[in-house]
Amino acid sequence: MSTMKIKKGDTVKVIAGKDNNTEGKVLSVDAKNGKVVVEGVNMITKHTKPSQANPNGGIVHKEAPIDISNVMLVFKGKATRVGFKVENGKKVRFAKSTGEVID
Repeated sequence: MSTMKIKKGDTVKVIAGKDNNTEGKVLSVDAKNGKVVVEGVNMITKHTKPSQANPNGGIVHKEAPIDISNVMLVFKGKATRVGFKVENGKKVRFAKSTGEVID
């Protein structure tokens, strides 16, 4: 995929999987593998050894990546598909539901 329809900082809604209908902010996007990390979604329990950053070690709860096909962009409170169009010589994202430019 040449351009990702979801960017870091977007609010997205999960549309499939165990966290279905959950909304959260995108923390990171992995364009190569088509994955996104969403705040508070797909939480995993990781057992960590003691290190300098975490001297006690222990159990850490963190977000794991989910496939980008399982999230939808939320624009003005509604989940919408995303398209691209050229406006004034610039490629911009727009909401397919309303036709409004997102950024």
